[in-house]
Amino acid sequence: MLLPPVNGLPEILRGEMKARGAITFARFMELSLCCPHFGYYEQLANTPGRSGDFYTSVSVGPLFGELLAAQFARWLGQWETRREAREMNEPAPARLQLLEAGAQDGRLAADILDWFKSRQPQLFDKLEYWILEPSLRRQGWQKKTLDSFNRQVLWFDSWESLPPSGVRGVIFSNELLDAMPVHRLGWDARNKTWFEWGVGAEGGQFVWQKLLLTKERGHQAAVSESLVPRSALRVENWPELPADLAAVLPDGFTTEICPAAVDWWRAAAAALKRGWLLTLDYGLTAEQFICPERAQGTLRAYSRHQPGPDLLASPGEQDLTAHVNLTALQNAGESAGLKTEGMFTQGEFLTRIAQTMWRDKSGLAEWTPPRARQFQTLTHPEHLGRQFKLLIQTR
Repeated sequence: MLLPPVNGLPEILRGEMKARGAITFARFMELSLCCPHFGYYEQLANTPGRSGDFYTSVSVGPLFGELLAAQFARWLGQWETRREAREMNEPAPARLQLLEAGAQDGRLAADILDWFKSRQPQLFDKLEYWILEPSLRRQGWQKKTLDSFNRQVLWFDSWESLPPSGVRGVIFSNELLDAMPVHRLGWDARNKTWFEWGVGAEGGQFVWQKLLLTKERGHQAAVSESLVPRSALRVENWPELPADLAAVLPDGFTTEICPAAVDWWRAAAAALKRGWLLTLDYGLTAEQFICPERAQGTLRAYSRHQPGPDLLASPGEQDLTAHVNLTALQNAGESAGLKTEGMFTQGEFLTRIAQTMWRDKSGLAEWTPPRARQFQTLTHPEHLGRQFKLLIQTR
């Protein structure tokens, strides 16, 4: 009889806590999800779908990828037209790139490439599909899924490994940034200041521990009483509260910030030489994080499609996710020279694509009952249509 694999992650976490003291939740989340061999996303069984722990738009069916592909094709086609109309001195690029970051098992990439091959063969011939994936294990799953497109797809493990020419086309991610490690903050109503929730180990269990806040170089940074967590020293833009809100915000109000997502967006903006940058994620504006219904923050654990009762339980064996601060991403992109096209719900975005395809009678396969059900699941407010948000920026 095959024994289940041993989860060595708890011991790795305890060893780090023994050496450093309490760690930030961001570090706990990073190891829980992405630790080599033991992280949640390093396990093939934890890919999306009915048999996994969570659904994504990709697991609904191929229609999601087809609609995205149709929009990407329209953008790239319009870009070429505008370039010719302006008689720009810069020649049209010989190759165009679609860069997907965090391609999970490669199914979305396959759906997009299938659509381009069958519906836009001329664009398909000049298309390069780049996947940004730091995990060699996940790269292996993706290469297996995309074997028939092996000449079209290139893998990169970091922004720094991209060609110096960068991306001319589209950079996008689907449910990636909401899994990036967040710092968890609590409100001290008496002192009118934030503190950071760290994670320690007591009696064989992982427990929440407060990390005090202090001012350093004009920014608030987290320090424990015994030592300074290095990752917290890079945290900027702690939520600034108006005096009237600070006076009434309840003690212990909890929220999250994700400097990793902002850093990622800046790197993506730098890599985008011309084209579009977008993300589809659980997302909110900055103001929406500080409201009564989110007094416990947006962090959630999921197992078998059900919310988990304990964020610190079973590291590596449950999914952890938090909403993305779309305002922070927007500001980061604009500071890097990008122009914001807008924020939309997934339902709004996909419905507009479908309406254009129906109007122009272009790129649509037969509208069968299964495809109609997929569309309803992707766009209806009570399904996925309102849960997921998009931020789109251009250069």
